[in-house]
Amino acid sequence: MLALIKRNGELTESDVDAVLALHTASWSDQTPPPRLPGEEDVLLSKPDGGTVRARTPNQIALTEEAQKNDIVFAIGPAGTGKTYTAVALAVAALKSRQIKRIVLCRPAVEAGERLGFLPGDLRDKIDPYLRPLFDALDDMLPREKLFMYMDQSIVEIAPLAYMRGRTLHSSFVILDEAQNATAQQMKMFLTRLGTGSRAIITGDVTQIDLNDRTNSGLVHAERILAGVDGIAFVYFDKGDVVRHKLVKDIIAAYERSSRPEGEQ
Repeated sequence: MLALIKRNGELTESDVDAVLALHTASWSDQTPPPRLPGEEDVLLSKPDGGTVRARTPNQIALTEEAQKNDIVFAIGPAGTGKTYTAVALAVAALKSRQIKRIVLCRPAVEAGERLGFLPGDLRDKIDPYLRPLFDALDDMLPREKLFMYMDQSIVEIAPLAYMRGRTLHSSFVILDEAQNATAQQMKMFLTRLGTGSRAIITGDVTQIDLNDRTNSGLVHAERILAGVDGIAFVYFDKGDVVRHKLVKDIIAAYERSSRPEGEQ
């Protein structure tokens, strides 16, 4: 902790959580413990002068796996920074000209509500589903530049259904909330990648909103793609939560309630 204070000038709650995670986790001899965030984990500079960095061991793992693999699945609970880190990696790749465009998409699946109840045309109905992706971009790019990129299709935010029939070259593609993509949609998405492209798929298998939960494309992909060369899986947990401190406790409470009766 003293080393972090000397390097960063402060010690945040996330820094403390990261230190504790290193000392409370159990690691085998074959699996080295994750390292603490450092200057090398700064992903990009923000318009307000701040920086976006990988702040937890699993955010660091996602960053490292994305550098080594063309397709990475980031799986874990809400608030762990999966999407934000993925978007930061995409923006950093665009700024360094590793790719020519960013494509962000989500399945338009309701969490207990219906699209038809929302006012406006189709775009107005879809916007709430894509808003979290736009918010992340808005935090990392000057607004005028973001709008310019969107006008020029350098940055595209679209529902998953809009990906059918396309081939995406030199692109960084992110599928968010992937647990709500069907197995057929997941296959469609993964086969959109063209030359020079890579993808990050994020999701939480405990928050499936599909009518048929057994048809989750994320669960299906996790089962059949594990071990495929060039595809990596990074698993987040409540130790990676970077939202309000109560979010971690809420996740833990729900995990306890979902266990079979009598199981600790």
